[in-house]
Amino acid sequence: MITILVEDQFQDQLDDQVLCQAAELTLQLCDISDSPSLSIRITDDLEIQELNKRYRGLDQPTDVLSFAADFEDPDLGSRYLGDVVISFPQASAQALDRGHLAIEEVQLLVIHGVLHLVGFDHGTKSEKKAMWSYQEKILTGMGLDIQVEERQTK
Repeated sequence: MITILVEDQFQDQLDDQVLCQAAELTLQLCDISDSPSLSIRITDDLEIQELNKRYRGLDQPTDVLSFAADFEDPDLGSRYLGDVVISFPQASAQALDRGHLAIEEVQLLVIHGVLHLVGFDHGTKSEKKAMWSYQEKILTGMGLDIQVEERQTK
């Protein structure tokens, strides 16, 4: 089960179903077949900045954070992968800079966050190459033609 939580102020700019599809396709293309659960939260810069400070020691907003859990949740009856938190203001600004829609940037960030939950990282050149390749494959599978660019560390 994929739970989408969107702050009220961004609700009219996003489609929960599209975000759910991005997460589901990511899991499918990563051969995750046990129907795990995860949550995706779309929030503002203040909340993501607080999380970034608490968990990464960086007192600034960022675009996406992933919190891997990977445990069997008896209430859900499935494996719980973790949480993805996305700043809608950051996604909107990045979309404007890159010339595509905010919803497309949020989809990319969902994909990026879910890839982290299933074990991908981009700390080395080879890890980054593999992760970016998956991101591009998933975006293509969704019919999106946006460039996967290096994210600025904020």
